[in-house]
Amino acid sequence: MSAQSAQSSFTNTLMPQPSKLTAEPGGFILKPSFTVAAPQFRDGRLDAAIGRTLHRLEYETGIPVAKDIHKDPAGASLIIEVKGAGEVIQSVDEDESYSLHVTANGAKLQANTVVGALRGMETLLQLVQPDHSTYFLPAVSIEDTPRFRWRGLMIDCGRHFEPVPVIKRTLDGMAAVKLNVFHWHLSEDQGFRIESKLYPKLAGMGSDGLYYTQEQAKEVVAYARERGIRVIPEFDMPGHSSAWFVGYPEISSGSGPYEIRREFGISDVAMDPTRDSTYKFLDGFVGEMSAIFPDPYFHIGGDETNGVQWKGNPRIVEFMQKHDLKDTAALQAYFNQRLLKILVKYHKHMIGWDEVLNPALPKDVVVQSWRGEASLAAGAKQGYQGILSAPYYLDGMKSAEQHYLADPLPANSDLTPEQRSLILGGEVCMWGEQLYERTIDSRIWPRTAAMAERFWSPENVRDVDDMYRRLNTVSIRLEVFGLTHLTQEDVGLRALTGSADIDAMRVFASILEPVSFGERYEGQHTSQLTPLNRLVDAVRPDPPSRYEVQVLVHALLENPSQHSDEKHQLEAAFSAWKAAAPKVQQRVTASPLLTEDAAARAQQFAQLAEIGSQALAYLAGASSAPTGWKQNSLTVLDNAKKPGGLVRFTVLGPLRDLVNAVQEK
Repeated sequence: MSAQSAQSSFTNTLMPQPSKLTAEPGGFILKPSFTVAAPQFRDGRLDAAIGRTLHRLEYETGIPVAKDIHKDPAGASLIIEVKGAGEVIQSVDEDESYSLHVTANGAKLQANTVVGALRGMETLLQLVQPDHSTYFLPAVSIEDTPRFRWRGLMIDCGRHFEPVPVIKRTLDGMAAVKLNVFHWHLSEDQGFRIESKLYPKLAGMGSDGLYYTQEQAKEVVAYARERGIRVIPEFDMPGHSSAWFVGYPEISSGSGPYEIRREFGISDVAMDPTRDSTYKFLDGFVGEMSAIFPDPYFHIGGDETNGVQWKGNPRIVEFMQKHDLKDTAALQAYFNQRLLKILVKYHKHMIGWDEVLNPALPKDVVVQSWRGEASLAAGAKQGYQGILSAPYYLDGMKSAEQHYLADPLPANSDLTPEQRSLILGGEVCMWGEQLYERTIDSRIWPRTAAMAERFWSPENVRDVDDMYRRLNTVSIRLEVFGLTHLTQEDVGLRALTGSADIDAMRVFASILEPVSFGERYEGQHTSQLTPLNRLVDAVRPDPPSRYEVQVLVHALLENPSQHSDEKHQLEAAFSAWKAAAPKVQQRVTASPLLTEDAAARAQQFAQLAEIGSQALAYLAGASSAPTGWKQNSLTVLDNAKKPGGLVRFTVLGPLRDLVNAVQEK
C-alpha cells in the first residue's frame, strides 16, 4: 500500500510512557485501504483483539477500514507478528513486552505473546493523531516492557455492589493503560457477593440479593483474559466476615444470630479458628471458587481482625492456652497456616494484607501493604514478596500528582537487589463505602491512569507537568469504553437542581472536589444505607482546575511582565466565577439537598471570585490595595478552607499566593 508521508510532528500523548521511544519526522497516513496481516501465530484471543482495535481505529478517525486479517504481509498497513499464545493461565511472569515501529510505509508490531501484542495495540491506538484533514500514525520506534509485573486495581464490591457492566467497562479502561490485575473484593461485613452452589445461603442470605452468579463471574474472568488481565478474588477472613455468618453462624466465634452489617469500620466478629468444621467449610468453598477463578493467586484479606470475639469466648481462650498461642495475632497466624494448606491443595498462592505477615508462614505468601512503604520493605527484608497499595487509595481523594510520585520502589530504597526483586508492583485500591455504580467511574478515572504509568514506565518518568498534559487526553479516550467519569458530574448537577440549565453550576463545581473518606465519614456518618446523592457525589476528585490555576498563578508571579497570557486566562476564569455566582446561589436556595450542603460554599465562591479579580488588578499596578485588604482576604480563604458541605475548594493555595503577592498602601 502506498501512502503519502504525514507532515505533522509527533505529539506524545502516550500513557503509560514506553520504556524506549524514538520519534522521526513524518508518519503513515490512515486511509480506507488500511489492512492488517498476522503472518505468524494466531488464535481466537489475538483475532478478537485485532477486531476491537480496528473498530476503535474506525471510531476514532471516522475512516472505514476492512476488518479482515490477512496471512500475507505484503502491502499490509499493519503487520502483527506474534510468536505464541503465552501462558494458558496468565501469571505474574507473563511476557508483556512488545516492539512497535511506524514508518511512512506502515506499522509493524512484534511480541513474544498475545498479551504483549495486546499491550502494543493499545499503544498503537494512542499514537493516532490528526493531521489537518486526515489522521496519521507518527513515525516512531518503540521497545517496551513493564517495570513491574503486578499492576493492579482493586474494587470493593462487598460494601456496595457494582453491576457486571461497570466491571466490564472498568476492565476496558484498565487494558487501555496496561494494568494487568483486577483484584475483585467479593466479601465484606456488608455483603457476600458471589453465588456458592455448595453453600447457597452465603449469597442467598448475605447479599440483599445483590451478587454475581457463577456464570457472571466466569464471564468477567473470560472478558478480562481477552484483555490480558488476571482476576484475583478476595474473600475476607477471618475478620470482616459478618456476611458469611448470616447464613452460616456455625463457622463464627460467637453464638449469633447475625445480620448484614450496615455500619462501616472494624467489627468484633470473626471466624472460629479452633474448630475443624471451619476448615472443612473453607475447603469446600475454596475448591468451588478455584474452579471459577483459575489465577494462581487467592486473596484471603486477613486485615483488621481485632480479636474481641475470640477473647470473649472461653472455649477459644482455652484453645489458645492449650496450643501456647500467646495472643490473638498468634491465633490468626494459626488460622492462616491451616488455611494455607487448603489453598495449596487447590494449587493457589496466598495473598493477604499486612496482618498476614508472620514468620510462621512460608515465603511464597504475598503481602499486600496498606500500611505503607516501610511495611512493604520490612516484608521484603524477611523474604516475602509484596505489593504496595498504601499510597494508592483512591478514597483519600488525593491528586493524581500525589499518587503519581509515590513509588513501590523509590530511588532511595535501602533494599538489596535481591530484596528489590521481591516487590512485585503496586495496586490501586477503590474501597466502596462511599460510592456506587453511578459515581465509581469518577473516583477511579482518570487518576488511575497516572498510577498505571508509575507501575509500567521507567522510574525516571516523573514529570508532573507532562503527566497532566497527557492525562487530559487519556481521560477523553477512556470515555470510548462507556466510562462516565466526565459525564456523571453533569448528571449529578441536573439531579440536584432539577434543571437542564446547569452552566453556572458547572463553573461552581469545576473548583470543588470531594473531601476524603475520613472527613466524609466524620461529617456525614456514612453507612451502607446512606443515600449517595449529594454535591460531594457529583463533583470529581482532582478536577483540572486545581492544577491549571496553580500553574497559571505560579507562572504569573514568577515573572508578571512575561506572562500576560496567564494573566488574561486568570482574569477570564475569575470573571466566569463572578458571572456564575448569582445563578449558583439561586440554584442552591431552590434545592433542599444543595441548601444543606452548599449554601456556605456558594457564598464563598462569590468571595473567591472577587478576591481573585481584585488581586490581579492590584498586581497590575492600577492601584494599591487598601490597608487591611490582604488580611481580610486571607481570613476569607481561611474560612473557605474549613470543612463544609463535604466538598473542598481546589484553588485556595494559588489564591493565597496571589493575595500574599499584593502590596498594600
